[in-house]
Amino acid sequence: MMLRVARASVLIGNRAILDDVSLRLTPGSVTAIIGPNGAGKSTLLGVCSGALKPNPGSVHIGETELRELSVKEAARRRAVMPQDVTVAFPFTVRDVVAMGRTPWGTPAKEDADIVTATLQQCELEEFAEREITSLSGGERARAALARVIAQATPITRASVILLDEPTAAMDIAHAEATMQLLRTLARQGAAIGIVVHDLDAAASYADEVVLMSQGRVRASGPAAEVCTARVLSEVYETPIDVVEYAEGVRVLPRRPALTPRA
Repeated sequence: MMLRVARASVLIGNRAILDDVSLRLTPGSVTAIIGPNGAGKSTLLGVCSGALKPNPGSVHIGETELRELSVKEAARRRAVMPQDVTVAFPFTVRDVVAMGRTPWGTPAKEDADIVTATLQQCELEEFAEREITSLSGGERARAALARVIAQATPITRASVILLDEPTAAMDIAHAEATMQLLRTLARQGAAIGIVVHDLDAAASYADEVVLMSQGRVRASGPAAEVCTARVLSEVYETPIDVVEYAEGVRVLPRRPALTPRA
């Protein structure tokens, strides 16, 4: 199911944190939202999720405006992983993942099977009975991701998944596994929007890239079109190199040459 943001603005005082931004998340695709700190990425994701109300602007999931949905119905239409995934109480990881099933009202056995399958999918079986407060930041992030996937299950073309920097606390192996998992979910039909700081991961895994700067969309489209050295270097205000391959592009910071050790 498509999620569509139309001409959304968010003001704090007299400052436009988001300024006339439009966005489409389409079934079967991963859309990466990139940009420097303060560009408006998390604000845009908050608008997509309904946590922030644009003024003016609108958000539709399919043909329905998001604000017309009840809390429970909205939770069935889209699953959200915010940037802050702190859980203050000592729930087990299994309990946290099971929270994702709350909106559905499905039989307990069905929910339990989905939770178990999701724990396996996110490689969390060994942590299932551990208290969430005992885990590292990266492990908590994986548990939060599993909760979102459990909430979005069954994954179909009606699934919308929104994630704000899900890999920020993860080591490289789990970050790569997470991006590959998102691609799998997209192949199953989900429309996925992800805020990500890793430009190379965005270029490698996303079908569409939205580059934001100062609360506006600077460019959007396939990674090869959006992720150019000139545009990225200008927006991020630092030299960035883009290397083209047959399969796509790689994005790398331009670093000074290092002198080999004697």
